[in-house]
Amino acid sequence: MRLPSNAHVAIVDGENFTVMRNSGKPLEPKLNAAQKPDLSATNFSAGVKHQDHIGQRHGRTDLDELAHGAAAAEWLNAKSIAGEITDVLVIADPKTLGEMRRHYHSELEKRLVGEIDKALAGETTERIEQAIAKA
Repeated sequence: MRLPSNAHVAIVDGENFTVMRNSGKPLEPKLNAAQKPDLSATNFSAGVKHQDHIGQRHGRTDLDELAHGAAAAEWLNAKSIAGEITDVLVIADPKTLGEMRRHYHSELEKRLVGEIDKALAGETTERIEQAIAKA
């Protein structure tokens, strides 16, 4: 995957949110400047579509995790609307990514350079760079 220089990379799962920048070349990503924005998971709108008690009983649905994904999308939306993010790659596990997509603002959608549906939160920077290069 081509990742523009200075692009933001948002790495998200149901509990973690890290934002890094690409200081490398488009085909040779080099991530640095990691920050962990403080999120308030207040959007539990996923609860409307996840009221299936069987899924909750078997651990398939965790509303707190989905709310965290929504909060990450809202943070990215605010930065996109403010013009603080021009290019962004979102890396998230499939469930979180699906929830985030429901909350993307049109300004964020314009700035998306790609999405990778893998659980890479907590992985080393080198492993994340490899996943981007292979995508």
